[in-house]
Amino acid sequence: MSTHSFDRAFRERLAELFRWRRDVRHFRSDPLDPTTLQTLVREAALSPSVGYSQPWRFVEVRDPARRAAAIDSFSRANGDALRGMSGPDAEKYAALKLSGMREAPTHLAVFCDCGTPSGKGLGRATMPETLAYSAVMAIYTFWLAARAEGIGVGWVSILEPDVVTAALDVPEGWQLIAYLCVGYPEDDHDRPELERVGWESRDERSATLYTR
Repeated sequence: MSTHSFDRAFRERLAELFRWRRDVRHFRSDPLDPTTLQTLVREAALSPSVGYSQPWRFVEVRDPARRAAAIDSFSRANGDALRGMSGPDAEKYAALKLSGMREAPTHLAVFCDCGTPSGKGLGRATMPETLAYSAVMAIYTFWLAARAEGIGVGWVSILEPDVVTAALDVPEGWQLIAYLCVGYPEDDHDRPELERVGWESRDERSATLYTR
């Protein structure tokens, strides 16, 4: 039996946190307290990882030239994506705000250290991708912890991983998992922005428990 339990009030608040954790693209310019950012990274490090490998590596991107390289990469990738669309989808896509990179006070790149000796390979011989999945778990923990502090996070996936990795000059063997914009949101919503603007609706299959 667990020696630590959480009451109904806590569980309801936790469910509320899940509902209000949104991908944020509209940020205020207020800077984050460096101590708060470090605290969020420490909380993210409590995440589970395959074989206790702890492969996540958080990199705050402060250098203006490196930030500009990431923003330029987004612009190119976003343009390529738009050129690959046609008709109503292209019109909708062109109107979407898909990055808060120019406004967000903090840029955070998250890598998976694919060569980490931690964990001694336990649990990933048959599914090596679980190392990267572990980094994703840390990102989600960071995201929830940030939201609890009133801080928004946006995941920018429309970019060129190799270009961004080279621009950040990280150790060899680090795989880019996410490029995050972090800061205080202009406003809060409990519905995803892409749902609010009519790009996509909730897929009921995502909340379905299948049995076999």
